[in-house]
Amino acid sequence: MKVLMLISFSFFTSLGLLTTFSSIETSVENEIENPTIDYSSFKKMTNDLEKYRRKRRVNVAVFNEMSKDENTIILDTRSADAYRKMHVKGAVHLNFSDFNVDKLAAVIPSKKTRILIYCNNNFRFGPSAFAAKMPPLALNIPTFINLHGYGYENIYELGPLLPIDDSQLEFEGEEISFPK
Repeated sequence: MKVLMLISFSFFTSLGLLTTFSSIETSVENEIENPTIDYSSFKKMTNDLEKYRRKRRVNVAVFNEMSKDENTIILDTRSADAYRKMHVKGAVHLNFSDFNVDKLAAVIPSKKTRILIYCNNNFRFGPSAFAAKMPPLALNIPTFINLHGYGYENIYELGPLLPIDDSQLEFEGEEISFPK
């Protein structure tokens, strides 16, 4: 009798779990409406910007030259901790996850301001402040797309992978660990 009850319990428990998983799969397969999340528009924006972004990637010499212009900012969108440890000299900080209309406007003087961006994946052999991300998830990509989506079009991205201790860029922060 106990064996039969155990088998019955196991069967009904399994059936209940299958029903639960089935309903989870069904809800994932169905589009759940939320007007504040638009994946299709994000994909379209990303595809539309691919060629434009490619033309806006610059080498370190151009990056440095552009950074001297008074209508230019260098924007660091990494975490506050990474920025504090080490960043390109003169960069202003706004964590990528904090992007919204008001916070961007507080950091970027106008929509016409030239914005230079970089990320961890621009620097090889970096300290923990520049720990590399997986290439398709490099922060430059969503930063460029999001800035453009918020109406900032004068964006340039540092293109190459540079050895951190031999680059032509200057750094500042709490953990500068190589001579400059």
